[in-house]
Amino acid sequence: MIDGRTIDHVAIVVADLADAERRYASLGFTVRYRERVEDQGVDIVGMRAGDGSIELLRPVAPDSPLVRYLGDKASRLHHFAYRVPDLDAELKRLAVQGVRLIDERPRRGAHGNLIAFIHPSETGGTLVELCQPPDPHG
Repeated sequence: MIDGRTIDHVAIVVADLADAERRYASLGFTVRYRERVEDQGVDIVGMRAGDGSIELLRPVAPDSPLVRYLGDKASRLHHFAYRVPDLDAELKRLAVQGVRLIDERPRRGAHGNLIAFIHPSETGGTLVELCQPPDPHG
């Protein structure tokens, strides 16, 4: 079940990843990871400050939907991600309730997470990601 108290991260699409990383570092964020997620077409820098985490997303292809989403801005809020303990079970629960989903099955996301998105029409226009961190024992 979604625990509204457990925001995993806030994702921000950026035009210039190095510049965005510098800006957030000046606010006290430190880099936790850098990676490319090929099937999503993004380079990602995960950063943390205190209990808060952000993911800076830079589209790698000029025809990416994220390029159109960003437009002529330097950065733009993309989604909120909530941590869930069992993503597959949560997606099934939401589907039974008739919640419109972008992803009906989990897929691989950044930092080893399994992810799935709820359609923005369910939240009044805000994109919400559900994520399940990798099993530290598995």
